[in-house]
Amino acid sequence: MKNLKKTPNDYLERILRARVYDVAIETPLELAPNLSARTGNRILLKREDMQPVFSFKLRGAYNKMSQLSPEALKRGVIAASAGNHAQGVALSAQKLGCKAVIVMPTTTPAIKVDAVRSRGAEVVLAGDSYSDAYVEARKIEKRRGLTFVHPYDDPDVIAGQGTIAMEILRQTTRPIHAIFVAIGGGGLISGVASYVKRLQPEVRIIGVQPVDSDAMDRSIKAGRRITLDHVGLFADGVAVKQVGEETFRICRELVDEIILVDTDATCAAIKDVFEDTRSILEPAGALAIAGAKAYIAREGIRNKKLVAIACGANTNFDRLRFVAERAEVGEHREAILAVTIPEKPGSFKKFCATLGARNITEFNYRMADTTAAHVFVGVGVKDQGETKKIVANLKRHGFAALDLSDSEMAKLHLRHLVGGHAPASSTAAKGELVYRFEFPERPGALMKFLDSMGSDWNISLFHYRNQGGDNGRVLVGIQVPKKDMAKFRKFLSFLDALGYPCVDESANPAYRLFLG
Repeated sequence: MKNLKKTPNDYLERILRARVYDVAIETPLELAPNLSARTGNRILLKREDMQPVFSFKLRGAYNKMSQLSPEALKRGVIAASAGNHAQGVALSAQKLGCKAVIVMPTTTPAIKVDAVRSRGAEVVLAGDSYSDAYVEARKIEKRRGLTFVHPYDDPDVIAGQGTIAMEILRQTTRPIHAIFVAIGGGGLISGVASYVKRLQPEVRIIGVQPVDSDAMDRSIKAGRRITLDHVGLFADGVAVKQVGEETFRICRELVDEIILVDTDATCAAIKDVFEDTRSILEPAGALAIAGAKAYIAREGIRNKKLVAIACGANTNFDRLRFVAERAEVGEHREAILAVTIPEKPGSFKKFCATLGARNITEFNYRMADTTAAHVFVGVGVKDQGETKKIVANLKRHGFAALDLSDSEMAKLHLRHLVGGHAPASSTAAKGELVYRFEFPERPGALMKFLDSMGSDWNISLFHYRNQGGDNGRVLVGIQVPKKDMAKFRKFLSFLDALGYPCVDESANPAYRLFLG
């Protein structure tokens, strides 16, 4: 059990004195009935998505800005933000009558950029992540004499966010087993932990981060602040390369653990909240819910009271296409299977009969040769256990079956490319290497990728589809002569330095079945 000792900078006192309600509302703490019933626990959602800017961030921004001197307010403020802090600063500046400049990453969803501009703030777009925007904001701060409002590494900002914990403890009785909080730079969880651990230290404070934006988790494990080379952009609200000094200190002392969740789990959590509230959270806003579900599954707990902070709802409508496609897989309600069946009369009918009366979400069929055919099929299921039973049943009936539910290549590309074998009699794909690349999804990014590839090697396969997320994804088949392998590896290193990570899929069994 962790406790915060009183210091000259006592956060309990700061939180109790915080000025937030000039602009913020006390948001409800609501039961998620369907999710609670399904998990066997009482899950309460702290609805910070219902704030005037659809995010908790205005609490910390206003608490900081309301304490600035008249001279500082007259000069104006500047902030760096992926969007939600920006809106909080813009609204606070509007309320206090001061000028605001906001530096935002170029990858920020348009809905957040437009919302900031609509409140009269000046927007500057710079870099691919918050960290890039932060560097630019600091330059402008010095050049124009503005006051920087940090999104998380500031005691007044942390105290403002801590008022959420004050409301949670007032809105529900003991015992709370755990409070789940999304972590980007750490301001929200620092404020929550500082308050809760002083008053109810037995309550577990659990942070939640994406697997590809886990700076706080890595820093705590390393015992020092580390800087990520790249951050995932799907949950853009927590895409931070380095956490703050003060937030790291607080989290290291007070946070009980950090849970990492992937994109599919986040999408499933967005769907869970929609089914219970009819509200659509942004990915960062749903992290706490995804973390609570992962914790329940890991610990096997029942009949516990869990609080998850739904911290934001600023998302592009176009992104919902991606979320809907991945939510079923993230909840393990869709199994994606590759099944090989004999190429002879009656075998297809037997395969369908073996599947039984199940909801088929996708079905792709193509003859591989005169002896066998490969079927790519999506099947609605209740959980992972049912998927295993289906695979076992297919094998029992003589069908070779492969579960592709966790294969990124299958989910992103194969379902759109099934049937794309090179002709058996052709040498067109001889020596083919297959790689999956990711890059920030913004105008010109795909062309930049193609330009960096050059024209030394033949492209034997290429698949690109805008998935509605913040990352563009490309599957590429490249014919590379053995004498060029050193040059090819240098090319891959160059792409990685650009922030275009890649995965070698040449040995992926799904590729060999459907495309090789």
